[in-house]
Amino acid sequence: MISYPNIDPVAVSVGPIQVHWYGLTYLAGLLFAWWLARRRSQRPGSPIVREQVDDLIFYAAVGIVLGGRLGYALFYGWDRLSEDPLWLFRVWEGGMAFHGGFLGVVAAVIWLARSWRIPLGKLADFVAPLAPVGLALGRLGNFIGQELWGRASDAPWAMVFPRDPLGVARHPSQLYQFALEGCLLFLVLLLFTRKPRPTWSVTGLFLLGYGSLRFFVEFFREPDAHLGFQAFGWMTRGQTLCLPMVIAGVALLWWTARAQTSRPRHQQP
Repeated sequence: MISYPNIDPVAVSVGPIQVHWYGLTYLAGLLFAWWLARRRSQRPGSPIVREQVDDLIFYAAVGIVLGGRLGYALFYGWDRLSEDPLWLFRVWEGGMAFHGGFLGVVAAVIWLARSWRIPLGKLADFVAPLAPVGLALGRLGNFIGQELWGRASDAPWAMVFPRDPLGVARHPSQLYQFALEGCLLFLVLLLFTRKPRPTWSVTGLFLLGYGSLRFFVEFFREPDAHLGFQAFGWMTRGQTLCLPMVIAGVALLWWTARAQTSRPRHQQP
């Protein structure tokens, strides 16, 4: 068993104002996405120019925050929301969901693609590689905040989280997600986009990659206490929400590959 590095979740405290590491990881993820988007916007074939990056990151951030909060309320806190609708606006009580934030970013990308008159698939492929590092940093924030920990385990690297009322050794599943959904997925997308790809294929790879990696890690993550296991008595809510992503990712990759092979040879890039 490894000792948990008991890090204060509050990074900075000035009087009654507290800045948590979790919030700083969100900010760091957005700053990295902004930096990477500016670099990618200068590549040949980029669907947007450098001057559009600021608007892209701003609206994506709005989508993450609004979608993440609304998604958490709908996917994980419906009972509480139905009893106390104002709870949705008490964001200081915590509660954000990736799948909600993802849908928020999807809405932002659709709106921007229409506003800028850019093919939706090209803008989606541009945005997809910007996400994994932010996801990785967010999971570090979860780890520091001692939330979303793993299931009980006797693995040599299991940890006892001080805030865990049961005091049992658990998988540090936040770090699994950091490594897989964040670092590994970013590396895969980075390598995949080193040369031109058919439109929608980068988006398809992101959906398949995130959905399958998150589905796998959920086997080591403690289900939400108020939800427990869902479908078939063993699937968590996170796994249920990942299935549409996996299906959509496979469909997009199959469709782009089929479209690519069916094109006349003289039209192949």
